[in-house]
Amino acid sequence: MKYLDEYRDERIAHGLVAEITRCVTRPWVLMEICGGQTHTIMRYGLDELLPPEIELVHGPGCPVCVTPLETIDKAIALALRPDVTLVSYGDMLRVPGSNSDLFRAKAQGGDVRIAYSPLEAVKVARANPDRKVVFLAIGFETTAPPNAMAAFQAKREGLKNFSMLVSHVLVPPAIRALMTSRQNRVQAFIAPGHVCTVMGFQEYEALVRDFAVPIVVGGFEPADLLEAVLMLVKQLEQGEARIENQYVRSVSYAGNLAAQQIMKEVFEVADQKWRGIGPIPNSGLRLREEYRAHDANKVFDLQLVTADEPAECISAMVLQGLKKPTDCPAFAMRCTPENPLGAPMVSAEGACAAYYHYRRHTVAS
Repeated sequence: MKYLDEYRDERIAHGLVAEITRCVTRPWVLMEICGGQTHTIMRYGLDELLPPEIELVHGPGCPVCVTPLETIDKAIALALRPDVTLVSYGDMLRVPGSNSDLFRAKAQGGDVRIAYSPLEAVKVARANPDRKVVFLAIGFETTAPPNAMAAFQAKREGLKNFSMLVSHVLVPPAIRALMTSRQNRVQAFIAPGHVCTVMGFQEYEALVRDFAVPIVVGGFEPADLLEAVLMLVKQLEQGEARIENQYVRSVSYAGNLAAQQIMKEVFEVADQKWRGIGPIPNSGLRLREEYRAHDANKVFDLQLVTADEPAECISAMVLQGLKKPTDCPAFAMRCTPENPLGAPMVSAEGACAAYYHYRRHTVAS
């Protein structure tokens, strides 16, 4: 726990809360983008420590939660093919598609395997030349470099039986979409530290300029998030809007240039649909033409017709910071991690899962 205990020190946390209370004079709505940050807030009850003027709302920074319904349906269809081995991160198996999920596809005899790295999928393809191996490549900028490396390695080795079903999303366009929404309530953002470790934070300067919105790159421990809140409150109270970096131990202005380079080699920016939000221009990544031999959308015929989200699921409102999970009548009753109506109840970074695990007693009446 070296270099970590101090970020969970109760005295430091209460000192930061006292300073926030001293600085705040009016109500402010702040959004933490990353689902990992949401789980820290819920686990330690940080929102309950803050003065009532500060409202924390939860953003769309859960990669599992925003993966489109169509992508899940495509993955299920592939998994049920007798010639396909589908490899996925474990938290994707319970994400509901139109009528099923990958867990059920596996139970039906589909060859669905869990991996902790996309290079494991490349290894499976290498060891099974008679199988068509598909990796479900989802996530934000954080997972894009290792996913890009998997495609790069497969191309270099000439693995014709390896492809990826890609559903990558980018944070800055999502913030722009939130800020241009007529329903927007957010006045400042805690940017995701893990994403910024890869990308740096120069991309956020345009958002600060265009919307006069304060943005602070935040870490994932209690003291990180409380300090990020304090930095935002000071800006808001002084009528300022800047990009600041709280997570200095991990994030630099330029980010990880080597990781960015492999992303640019393999991926290009494209329009992307976000589950619960809809299409956002230039908010995703797709494989470049040079890698089309490893693009599952090109290798297989995956044009599917899908159904709408369950009518009673309010995950779209949760992902935009317009509702809290406990505002949903189905929360912790008809919707649980074992029987989810929407993706935010499944993922380890989902807001609904965070409320379920840490605040199950606060069920909406």
